[in-house]
Formats: sequence, C-alpha cells, structure tokens
Amino acid sequence: MQNKNRILISVNEDTIEPAWFENVEPFINKVMNELNYSGQEVSILFCNDDFIKELNAQYRNIDSATDVLSFENDEEYSDEEGDWKCVGDIIISLDTLTENATYFAENKNEELKRLLVHGLLHLNGMDHGEEHIEKGVLPQCEMLQIQENILQKLKDEKIIL
Repeated sequence: MQNKNRILISVNEDTIEPAWFENVEPFINKVMNELNYSGQEVSILFCNDDFIKELNAQYRNIDSATDVLSFENDEEYSDEEGDWKCVGDIIISLDTLTENATYFAENKNEELKRLLVHGLLHLNGMDHGEEHIEKGVLPQCEMLQIQENILQKLKDEKIIL
C-alpha cells in the first residue's frame, strides 16, 4: 500500500531547473514508502554552492559549501486532505553533487539518490555523528546502513536519465 505524503520541490532563484526535476517526487515517494513514512510533508530545494555555503555559514558556522543540508521542522497541521507533519527542508547543491559523483566514481543519478535519502533520514531524527560514507568502507552507524539498504533496494530507479 502506498503511504500518503506531500513533497514540495523547487530551485533557488540562481539555479536553472534541471531537466530531470519532475523525476524527484516519484523517487522520494518510493523512499518514503520503503521507510513506511506517512503523513509527512517535506520540502526539497536544489541550489548552487554559493547559496548552500551561505546557509552552512549561517546555521552551522562552517564557511564552505556542502552537498546536503537538512533542517528539521516538526510542525503539524490539518487540511482537507488530512493531517500532516512538516518534517522539514532538504537543501542540495547541484555543484557539489557533481563533485561528489566524481569523487565517489558514481554517476550523478546515484549520488543524487544518496543525497535525497540522506537528507530524508536526517529529517526523521537520524544522525551519523562523525561517520561519513567513504569509498570502499562499509558504514557502521545505523543511519548510514539504512541509507545504503534503501539505495540498494531502489538501485534501478532513475532520476537523472
């Protein structure tokens, strides 16, 4: 059975909407269904390195760009379609996405899927501490293990064609 979630996707004003933009929502829906998340509203914003660097400096006191930021919300509301929990916002830099794909020797599609799953897990209260995905190293923490399991289950899914 398909869980009911609301996914809002946009690009910041300095970023051109990618050709694959419309493929993000179906993928996120599949991820949320795999994780049995229901009644959630999540916002996803695609941006460039300059924009995410400003956010990283403002909210994390880190003066550099990053690949993905997650901002938890946890507000709840009801409308004619039901009850919703706004879990928060995922911000993804398309510039760093490209750099990461090169670093990990992955295609952009696989890297984008990783960043989306990673951000969604953070919005649902998971954390990986100091551990990060590294080439050739199996993750030890629960969050990264769940992330990699979801990616394996959805390995044939395409966002970037």
